[in-house]
Amino acid sequence: MENVGSVSVFELFWQAHIVVKMVMIGLLAASVWSWKIIGDKFFQICKSQAASKTFEKAFWSGQNLDELYRNIGHRPDNPMAAVFISAMREWKRSQDGAAGKQDGTPAKTESNFISLQMRIEKVMDVSIQREVGALERHLMFLATTGSAAPFVGLFGTVWGIMNSFTAIAASKSTSLAVVAPGIAEALFATAIGLVAAIPAVIFYNKFSGEIGRIGQDLENFADEFSAIFSRQFENK
Repeated sequence: MENVGSVSVFELFWQAHIVVKMVMIGLLAASVWSWKIIGDKFFQICKSQAASKTFEKAFWSGQNLDELYRNIGHRPDNPMAAVFISAMREWKRSQDGAAGKQDGTPAKTESNFISLQMRIEKVMDVSIQREVGALERHLMFLATTGSAAPFVGLFGTVWGIMNSFTAIAASKSTSLAVVAPGIAEALFATAIGLVAAIPAVIFYNKFSGEIGRIGQDLENFADEFSAIFSRQFENK
């Protein structure tokens, strides 16, 4: 560990006032937790994007939708497959319900189609919100850290400077040896605040943009699937 002047970083911490120590510990904890979220979110988004591309390729390959539905099962591994499963599940329920209610009464085909299409679009919207919400989980902590950490560090800075003035008043001396410890711990608190805030802001913006694009892709897929469903229903 490098020294700051003749005082190490650890010595700066141990010599700091208890309030400044609490500020430093809180900022370090926020920084560690932010990096954990950043790592988890990075792999989660990369995995979702790769799996969604694989699913989209299979979806547009001309494979039968019922077969694709069976192959995926009920545990989709990406947001796009989850939207597809939710729509197919509602479609299957409607078909099963129609088969169980056949009593010789002519069906109102157009009315049934409109009702079913609205239900499918609704469940896809809910699924999209659920999947985007899962991707956005814990991002608010990054936003909070990015906006609050500099001010928390500034609080530690102000407290350290106050200690410096108190030391000046007590010793009746303005020598550097008297004021340096308080100023050093004050600047150290500011530095830790920036170390916590800068990565949090950068990665919050990065992840928010990527999740926004994923959400738009899901919306586009839902619209395309709704059109496919409409064509297949009309053909039947």
